[in-house]
Amino acid sequence: MTVTLETGRPVQPATAERTSTADTAPRRPSLSPSRAADFKSCPLLYRFRTIDRLPEKKSRAAVRGTLVHAVLEKLYDLPAGQRTVEAAQTLLEPAWAQLREEPGIAELFEAPEGEALPEKEGLEAWLASAGELVETYFRLEDPTRIQPEGREELVEVTLPDGLLLRGYVDRLDVAPTGALRVVDYKTGAVPREAFEAKALFQMKFYALVLWRTRGVVAAQLKLLYLKDGDALTYSPDEAELLRFERTLQAIWAAIERAVATGDFRANKSRLCSWCDHQALCPAFGGTPPPFPAEAAAAAGWRTTLPVTPL
Repeated sequence: MTVTLETGRPVQPATAERTSTADTAPRRPSLSPSRAADFKSCPLLYRFRTIDRLPEKKSRAAVRGTLVHAVLEKLYDLPAGQRTVEAAQTLLEPAWAQLREEPGIAELFEAPEGEALPEKEGLEAWLASAGELVETYFRLEDPTRIQPEGREELVEVTLPDGLLLRGYVDRLDVAPTGALRVVDYKTGAVPREAFEAKALFQMKFYALVLWRTRGVVAAQLKLLYLKDGDALTYSPDEAELLRFERTLQAIWAAIERAVATGDFRANKSRLCSWCDHQALCPAFGGTPPPFPAEAAAAAGWRTTLPVTPL
């Protein structure tokens, strides 16, 4: 089933957070879809991830998502006629060989000393589950008929008020007419109707950046859910993107106020069950570390807190 959401008027044909060296290199503060979502859900989580840069444990689910994304990216390196399920499956092992060299990943599949992992929790079963997600992709699209313009592409723009927006698009397709399609791969299940807006937040972010950089509204935003072989598509319009831009500017203004004062409030929710920082969170009886005003200032943030010269 494909769920299609349309806005009031037709779109005129035309036109994650990844972690890389560029992401960790010093640069002026910017807003990405994931960090905007962090602040909306819990300002203190935003602070821990963006200002304090506290380490977080990797999860098997997240690493599997990274692996599947890598395979689907490399799939389009092949000539169109060779983009088959079998070819995609052969890409899993080399992609995994590269991924497992990253710190903290190989340990996810190590059993405690003196014990053995159950077969269903072992590496072989985990890789097979990633292969199933890759296979599901072929039920949603025919990659032999697609020639992306961009894959894992950094898109960014500075708005007139100085706000820098940046993020990575899984895939960008451009039709002969110039129409844009933004595609994002999700290894989970399609969200319930109540959570569709949250799922589309990231895609509208990309659509806004592309509109501001190319002057064209994306004809389609497409989320592919590989767990259940479902899709969610949406067609924005200029008026909606203008409203969304104002939303991002409001979020950014709130972030700047929080950085200036060091006041980041915790917001307790069901998402707390997956948070690595409960021991430091007031909502769970913890105490956050002192706000790192020096690090914030060095990263380009404006703060009214005392800063000790480095």
